[in-house]
Amino acid sequence: MHAINWPQGFIPGFTENFCSNEVIVAGLSTADIWPLLITPALWPTYYQNSANARFYDNKGPELEQGVRFYFETFGFPVEARVTEYAAAAQGEPARVSWHGWAGEEGSAERLDVLHAWLIEDLPDNRVRILTQETQKGKPAEELAKAKPNPMINGHQEWLDGLVAAARNNRR
Repeated sequence: MHAINWPQGFIPGFTENFCSNEVIVAGLSTADIWPLLITPALWPTYYQNSANARFYDNKGPELEQGVRFYFETFGFPVEARVTEYAAAAQGEPARVSWHGWAGEEGSAERLDVLHAWLIEDLPDNRVRILTQETQKGKPAEELAKAKPNPMINGHQEWLDGLVAAARNNRR
C-alpha cells in the first residue's frame, strides 16, 4: 500500500503532534470518495466538525493544486493552501494535502498543520482511505496531550461520515 508524501518541516515524529486514521471498506471505490473529499462545501453534510468553507481568487468549488481556501474546524479558523493534488491514475492512488494555519505567524497561538489524504482502490472491490496530519506550534502541543485525543476522534468521524455519504450516494 502507498504512503503519504510529507514535505520538509511536516515529517511525522519531528512535529508537536501527529495523528493517523485509516479505513478499508468493501463496495466503494476511489471514484465514490474523491468528489466528496475535494469539495469543501460538501464536508459539513457528512462531517459536523467542518463549517464555512470558501475559496479565494475566484477558485472552487473543488480543491486543486495551489488553491487557497478557508474553513473552520476544531474551533480554529483555518486558512489553507493545497500542497499536493493528484487524482487517481492507473496504479496510483488519489492524493490531496493542504497546509493549514491559524493565528499570527510567530505568536504563541500559531498552529500550522499539514493534512494529507490518500485514497486507493484495493483488490476485491475495496477502497483504502488514509488521512494523516502533522501539527506544529503551542496549540499542537496541547492537542497532543488531550485525552481523549480530539484529532484522532475527529478525523475518525470525518472518515466514517465520508464512507457513509459515499454509500448513500450509491443508493
